Amino acid sequence: MPKFNANLTMLFNEVDFLDRFRAAKDAGFKGVEYLFPYPYPKEQLAERLAQNRLTQVLHNLPAGDWAKGERGIACLPDRVGEFQDGVGKAIEYATALQCMQINCLAGIAPKSVDPAKLREAFVGNLQFAARELKSAGIRLLIEPCNTRDIPGFFLNHSMQALEIIKDVGSDNLFLQYDIYHMQIMEGDLAPAIQRNLGSIRHMQLADNPGRNEPGTGEINYPFLFEWIDKLGYTGWIGCEYKPRGGTVEGLGWVKPYLS
Repeated sequence: MPKFNANLTMLFNEVDFLDRFRAAKDAGFKGVEYLFPYPYPKEQLAERLAQNRLTQVLHNLPAGDWAKGERGIACLPDRVGEFQDGVGKAIEYATALQCMQINCLAGIAPKSVDPAKLREAFVGNLQFAARELKSAGIRLLIEPCNTRDIPGFFLNHSMQALEIIKDVGSDNLFLQYDIYHMQIMEGDLAPAIQRNLGSIRHMQLADNPGRNEPGTGEINYPFLFEWIDKLGYTGWIGCEYKPRGGTVEGLGWVKPYLS
C-alpha cells in the first residue's frame, strides 16, 4: 500500500513546529514534509530528522512573500533573479536534509501581464531549476493548485502541467498530484491518476469540501488507495490537510497503513 508522510505545516499544530517531528514519529509516520524549511537553521532541522529517524520527503522552493499572499514567483517575469537565488537556497537546505525532491509553486498570475509572457517565464525558470537541481541529485516537481482556494493560480490543471513539462524538456521535472486540488479542478480522479502516473513522483491528499482528513468529505479514499496501489505507485502521499479536531484524534483513517 502507499507510504504516507505527515505535513508538519498542517498537522500537529498543537505543538511548536520543531516539536512536530517527535509528534509525527510518535504517531507512526516515517516521513515528513512541510512548506518551507527556511525560517530554521538547516542544521537544527537535520538534527530533528535524525533524532526521530524521519525521512524528509519534500519541501518547496522559496515562494515569495507568503504572509502577503504570494504563492510562488516562478511565473513572474520580473522576479527571475529572485527565483534563481531561491533555487540555490533550496539546494543548500535539501542537501543538508537529504531531501530528494523539491516542489515549485508557479504563483498567482497578474491580470496585467500577458499569459504568454507568464508561461515563457515559468518554462524558463523551470529549465534553470531542473538543471541546477539535477546537478545536486534532487528531483523538481510542479503542482497544479485549485483556483477556488488560490484565485488566479497560474498552474491549475494536470494536463496543463504535463504540457509545461513537455515544453521544459528536462528529464528532471515531474508532477506533484494533489488529490484535493485536482478533485476541485478536474474530478474523475482514478482515470486522471492512471493517465498521469508516468509523470507523478509525489501525491498529497485532503478531503473535499473542507480540506480535512479523509473520511470527512466526498472522496472515496479507501478505493483510491487500493487503486493507487494497484497501479504500482511507489512514492509517498503527503497528508496535507486541516484536522477537523485534534491531529492525533483524526488519524484513525491512516493507522492501518502505518503499521
